[in-house]
Amino acid sequence: MEKKLLITACILGFTAVLLGAFGAHGLKHILSPKDLISFETGVRYQFYHTFYLLFVSATSLISNKTKKQLLYITTIGILFFSGSIYVLALDEFLLNTSIKSIVFITPIGGFFLLGAWFLLCFSAIKKQRT
Repeated sequence: MEKKLLITACILGFTAVLLGAFGAHGLKHILSPKDLISFETGVRYQFYHTFYLLFVSATSLISNKTKKQLLYITTIGILFFSGSIYVLALDEFLLNTSIKSIVFITPIGGFFLLGAWFLLCFSAIKKQRT
């Protein structure tokens, strides 16, 4: 399970660096300041949760079953949260239209990310008792 977590974190970290550089250099003169800030928020949260997955892969305080659950919950959360922010920030530039109808996906991703943090905390508390 640690290998899957590490590989996923590497892919997410790589894409976060790529998207961050793209945002800072390629989108700076194309997006509105508001959309650029939103895009950067997506990148920042992707990075936070990449480091989260690296921690999960390295800790022995939680079971492999919980690590697997955290991998899926966190990855879905990043895809929904950061992914929807990327699409919303770039929709007018890429698609020449506004697709604000997907705005509901962002908080769903946020709930997945909150759930991952809750599960990690719950697992740590449970581990302490046993």
